[in-house]
Amino acid sequence: MAGVGEAQRRQAGRSRPLHPSGRGPPPPPPRPRFEPVDREKTCPLLLRVFTKIGGHHSREDFAVRGKEPKDEVQIYTWKDATLRELTDLVKEVAPAARRRDARLSFAFVYPDKNGRFMVREVSHSSLTVSYLGHDQSAMN
Repeated sequence: MAGVGEAQRRQAGRSRPLHPSGRGPPPPPPRPRFEPVDREKTCPLLLRVFTKIGGHHSREDFAVRGKEPKDEVQIYTWKDATLRELTDLVKEVAPAARRRDARLSFAFVYPDKNGRFMVREVSHSSLTVSYLGHDQSAMN
């Protein structure tokens, strides 16, 4: 049976320290698992989409509640909607998004802890790629 001194000598040759229990670093926390949404039983949510050609709206465009940009599209969808689904829904109502060379860029707009709105780019969706089904990441 190895003594404490022998275990410390074996440990000395390692490049990173072991966890205090001596069994290595703790495992990373498990990633949250998202339950699939039963779209027959779950009510969809309202997603407010603001379209703009050439880029995103600035955060100042959302500074005053009730005075958001006028180019709003309201989409009813579920929290597990893919970018492909959102792209297809936007294309139904925004003629510019139907162009063959169109690229859609998605961003979240949300208030920070001080109540100021932030704009965080999430993803790009090239319509030629999304037609091939390569853009199936969920939005949750």
